[in-house]
Amino acid sequence: MDIRARIHVAGHRGLVGSAIVRRLLAEGADNLILRTHDELDLTEQAQVDAFFATEKPEYVFLAAARVGGIHANETYPAEFIRDNLAIQTNVIHSAWKHGVKKLLFLGSSCIYPRDCPQPIKEEYLLTGPLESTNAWYAVAKIAGLKMCQAYRKQYGFDAICAMPTNLYGPGDNFDAENSHVVPALIRRLHEAKVRGDRQVVIWGSGKPLREFLYVDDLADALLHLMRHYDGDGIVNIGSGDEVSVAELARIIAEAVGYRGDFVFDGSKPDGTPRKLLDASRLLAQGWMPKTGLVAGIARTHGWFREHCDADKSLEGGMQ
Repeated sequence: MDIRARIHVAGHRGLVGSAIVRRLLAEGADNLILRTHDELDLTEQAQVDAFFATEKPEYVFLAAARVGGIHANETYPAEFIRDNLAIQTNVIHSAWKHGVKKLLFLGSSCIYPRDCPQPIKEEYLLTGPLESTNAWYAVAKIAGLKMCQAYRKQYGFDAICAMPTNLYGPGDNFDAENSHVVPALIRRLHEAKVRGDRQVVIWGSGKPLREFLYVDDLADALLHLMRHYDGDGIVNIGSGDEVSVAELARIIAEAVGYRGDFVFDGSKPDGTPRKLLDASRLLAQGWMPKTGLVAGIARTHGWFREHCDADKSLEGGMQ
């Protein structure tokens, strides 16, 4: 990928998209093609096709998606499958149709079976049932990566697929109800400290194990893949480290300065019991993450304190 080329980052205001933009700008990219949701609705086929016909990007990072945590997935299943299928279908087809040189599609580790062996290898895809709490999103993402593979097989379109682990960092969605676990806990514990609460209720048992990757490390990995990978197989991106939800809460409490107690609500769903990616395929190419969880949480809390009153990411939804 030529850093001076016309590069479109779909979803540039979201968690992943904004990190990709930061990384591209740091490398000297000066021909980025960016559109907000109000300027370009990726669920509308005619708008997307007209955009690609007019702007003719050479490289595309497809980081746009409807995203959210367990509560959002269970509350809005129709939106999660409908919007993500539409976004992917429109962007991938128009990118191929209008001569994009290379497209990178972002999936998610939730595409893998709920109870597959750990750590999760790429070949475990479609070997068992999905986790029911995010099946709608997972099915859409699986369709997207299969579409990339189909367009590569039939048309020779250079579309690659990356599957990141759980992400967090600047630009995340900190909505109290619809966000993922890291930003949700940062907000909840920060506000509990401000109010002086003695207890904070956390969904689930606290026992599930999760792997987390700082989003700027992901952006670095994605540029690496754009430059050095052109296969049809999906590529996992992870940190290799996992932590229980209970331990994660303690790390976040330390970062925000909360000194109260936790109450785990076992009536709420835990989600997948364990989800650790095998990222050996990417590590063998020479890429390594740089940001540890404690440092990353501290940076993310700092961003939250600076932006929580005004940043649109707090509204949740489309990224």
